[in-house]
Amino acid sequence: MQSLLRLPTSGSLPASSLKRVRCLLNQLLNHRGAAPYLLLRSHSTSTGDTINIGDVSYKLKSPRNPELVPQNYIPNPLNQAAVQHLRWIMQKDLLGQDMFLIGPPGPLRRSIAMQYLELTKREVEYIALSRDTTESDLKQRREIRSGTAFYIDQCAVRAATEGRILVLEGLEKAERNVLPVLNNLLENREMQLEDGRFLMAAERYDKLLQEHSKKELDAWNIVRVSEDFRVIALGLPVPKYTGNPLDPPLRSRFQARDIYHVPFKDQLQMLYSAGPNLPAERISQLLLFATTLCSQESSSLGLPDFPTDNLQAAVGILDAFPMMSSQHVVQRLYPYNVLLRKEGKTAVEDTLKRFELADSGASSIPLRIVNVEAAQDTGNSLAQVNIHAGDKNVFIQVPRGVMPLKKDTRQQNFVRTQNQEMLLAEMMQSHMVKDMCLIGGKGCGKTVIAKEFADMLGYEIEPIMLYQDMTARDLLQQRYTLPNGDTAWRQSPLVNAALEGKLVILDGIHRVNPGTLSILQRLIHDRELTLYDGTRLLREDRYQYLKEELQLSHEKLQERCIYPIHPSFRIVALAEPPVIGGNTQQWLGPELLTMFMYHEMKPSTKTEEIQIMREMVPNVPRDAVKQLLTLTHTLRNTNDPTAQSLASSLSTRQLLRICRRLSQYPEESLHHAVNKACLSRFLPSLAKSALQKNLKDSGIEESGEDLERMMDKEYSCEIKSGILRVGSVTAPVFNPDEKIKVPDVLFYENTQHMMVMEDMLKDFLLGEHLLLVGNQGVGKNKIVDRFLHLLNRPREYLQLHRDTTVQSLTLQPSVKEGIIVYEDSPLVKAVKKGHILVIDEADKAPTNVTCILKTLVESGEMILSDGRRLLANPVHTAGRHNVIPIHPNFRMIVLANRPGFPFLGNDFFGALGDIFSCHAVDNPLPQSELAMLRQYGPNVPDAVLQKLVAAFGELRSMADQGIITYPYSTREVVNIVKHLQKFPNEGLANVVRNVFDFDSYNQEMRETLISSLHKHGIPIGAKPTSVQLAKEYFIGSLKPEKVKITCLRCLCYT
Repeated sequence: MQSLLRLPTSGSLPASSLKRVRCLLNQLLNHRGAAPYLLLRSHSTSTGDTINIGDVSYKLKSPRNPELVPQNYIPNPLNQAAVQHLRWIMQKDLLGQDMFLIGPPGPLRRSIAMQYLELTKREVEYIALSRDTTESDLKQRREIRSGTAFYIDQCAVRAATEGRILVLEGLEKAERNVLPVLNNLLENREMQLEDGRFLMAAERYDKLLQEHSKKELDAWNIVRVSEDFRVIALGLPVPKYTGNPLDPPLRSRFQARDIYHVPFKDQLQMLYSAGPNLPAERISQLLLFATTLCSQESSSLGLPDFPTDNLQAAVGILDAFPMMSSQHVVQRLYPYNVLLRKEGKTAVEDTLKRFELADSGASSIPLRIVNVEAAQDTGNSLAQVNIHAGDKNVFIQVPRGVMPLKKDTRQQNFVRTQNQEMLLAEMMQSHMVKDMCLIGGKGCGKTVIAKEFADMLGYEIEPIMLYQDMTARDLLQQRYTLPNGDTAWRQSPLVNAALEGKLVILDGIHRVNPGTLSILQRLIHDRELTLYDGTRLLREDRYQYLKEELQLSHEKLQERCIYPIHPSFRIVALAEPPVIGGNTQQWLGPELLTMFMYHEMKPSTKTEEIQIMREMVPNVPRDAVKQLLTLTHTLRNTNDPTAQSLASSLSTRQLLRICRRLSQYPEESLHHAVNKACLSRFLPSLAKSALQKNLKDSGIEESGEDLERMMDKEYSCEIKSGILRVGSVTAPVFNPDEKIKVPDVLFYENTQHMMVMEDMLKDFLLGEHLLLVGNQGVGKNKIVDRFLHLLNRPREYLQLHRDTTVQSLTLQPSVKEGIIVYEDSPLVKAVKKGHILVIDEADKAPTNVTCILKTLVESGEMILSDGRRLLANPVHTAGRHNVIPIHPNFRMIVLANRPGFPFLGNDFFGALGDIFSCHAVDNPLPQSELAMLRQYGPNVPDAVLQKLVAAFGELRSMADQGIITYPYSTREVVNIVKHLQKFPNEGLANVVRNVFDFDSYNQEMRETLISSLHKHGIPIGAKPTSVQLAKEYFIGSLKPEKVKITCLRCLCYT
């Protein structure tokens, strides 16, 4: 069907309308210059301007708030498919019907809707729906002003009363039974509001106005819904894509239109324009490949849709670097190596070969950044980057930060290997066209690479740690209370970064709920954002166009809550690879594929990691580094999944920690360091044997000399002349301001606990944060308290639990005189004063909550719930408000139970273990435990203590073997000894029941325990048949060595 465009006479339209006309005319011309049937009729009427698309006419109205009309959305040229969509929307608009634009993920549906609003000069109310959207976000929100509560109209009500178009994006993200609140507004144009007003359809209101005055209707709280009010909903088809299906009553109120990908011919012409230096055949092959992966056949193979909207970005890179292979760039748009199973990878690679896009077999062209300097005549917004590609130097211009460019940008803690040089150059290419995402394993250096990239371009970094329970408000705006009790909105760090031109690092997008992350789609695709308080952020060119079109100053636009997004603003997301074949939904789905260019951070080679270790830690023994890296790469490259799971504990971050320790303490055993990093004490037997085997194969064994030195070493502690000595390690005793917070605990020294404290002191002096993992009752808290007591360091204590939230970790809300006041949590107090923060029961809190500690430990930076920021770098804290400098003496000591049954906590070590220096705390050895029990019960007979030590030692061994589930600890033995010390006349059998009555109703467990205890002479549950408990008596006075001894075993009751 041919489309006709009828326009009024020239001179009757303003410049913005003439631009829209030119775009429509251009798209109607095909690429050979021939025009389809086009009727252009010029006429002027006294009733206003009219725009026609084909046979559909729409009379333009002058908007009352022209700043709310979308600008610069209509491309030049506009493709024919878009004109057909615009014509359909105009038809539905004239019929007074609400529309639902459905289609695959990407910005196309939103772009079509905005093009129509720009074409018809319609004001827009936009809201991105998420799982956190509530009724108050759509209708009315209560705010407090001067102590009085008011209802503020939200997007749906404003659109209805002002005659605007309400654009709802992401209907499938909203929770069920939230959107039906709009049903009556959609059907009858009626809605009851919380403030008592009633929205009424225009036709019915006008009839009432004929019988009653406007004053009467206002007194009845009746508000007229404009006849120009429409709703355009944007959504994905469910169930093909993830989300909630439409509620039937809601679905029936919309007219649907499938907005599929741009037709091949039109897409091809756009790509030709984006890559004028590329051969047409290469572009068409790239588009054919993308179209194939979006076909029904590819979907049946389980392949996610290819993000065709990002092809222009890929062509832009290839246009600047035509020597690069197409496959290399395709992997950035569609990272199939980390996304798909083996069958999916094969299918994608076969498709690449079919369209001659696959690499010829040679390695990819090496890329290297030669230099970065400020671009001339571009102000301060662009940098010129010289990238050496193959045998050529290519100069490109990319956005740069607001800080001056440094000549030498290399960080002190960063070593550039060949892989990292290549990755930085690839990131620079992607930075030229789009935001990007780094995908790599835990501890591989993603954050360090992102910081190096930011330093090269003079960017100020805004790190944002994402977590599973993060809401849309946490990402954009948060409500808070002013000192007078009024409610207000605080912009998030992400919004401030967009206004100031910073580089945002979204750390952990694999953790956050996809429905929450989707609210950033408009910011990433269009560089526009609508906040909860009505503030609108616009792309720089659209802001300038609006400023010139309306002849408004910057201050006037700010009064109308319109701000420009800085042109240098960029996002770098960090994520761990998707879990292929897992039970949970993959985080990297079709929607996220459209949002970023993806870079896989490949693991460093053995040679590169040796280079990193030696440059970062120059004094580390070379043989130790070689053995350590041999073990690590053996575990990483093996096909054994058990051994592969161990490799995650030996990340690059953890290897550097081991090397720093070996450098400072050369006598340290590498065998001990690796076992400590992997927490081998608590590994399953299969994994433990795999680790020991690989250690032996790598030449890392505990020599007899090491064992002998450890056994002969005297482990004790003393303080002389203000110097603490624990074992062979010394440290100065601290002189605190708040001595009352220095812990003082009853502690009986034993060799094993002193060994742990010596290890802790070594890491403490190296500046590490500590993680103590062990079973219950092994003395973790006592060890930490004694450790801090010896160092004379004040302590702040924080105990976590199941309901711990990110907010409660950082702030504690309370109400004072009717005002919500946020008091500092122990974490913030410790940061301010330089105290030691002891976090107990860390495994009980969800790992998606405790993961926010990562930025504090790793980057020395953290954002609090009230908008304040913790910063370790004193350079960045000077002159900034709402910044709390992190005291150089601040440290964290985290306590957690070991992972796995019977403990009911989360795997804290698996999630965050590699950012701490880990220490396994076990029950003391028999001799150490016996010496300790003698101090708790000096009057308890030594034979009884030996029985208890032997019996509990066997029970712990049985727990390690999996025969029993409960790991009996030193705490239970100490409690028994305390009871016997206080009440010596009570029998041992009665006292031990205080521990074992928990198992009295489990018959199998009870029999196992009784058998084991009887073996060691503890008569719990004794019967006449329990001959193991009997004493031996000799009959007669004959000497036993001369005659055959006849014994009578008699049961001795205790």
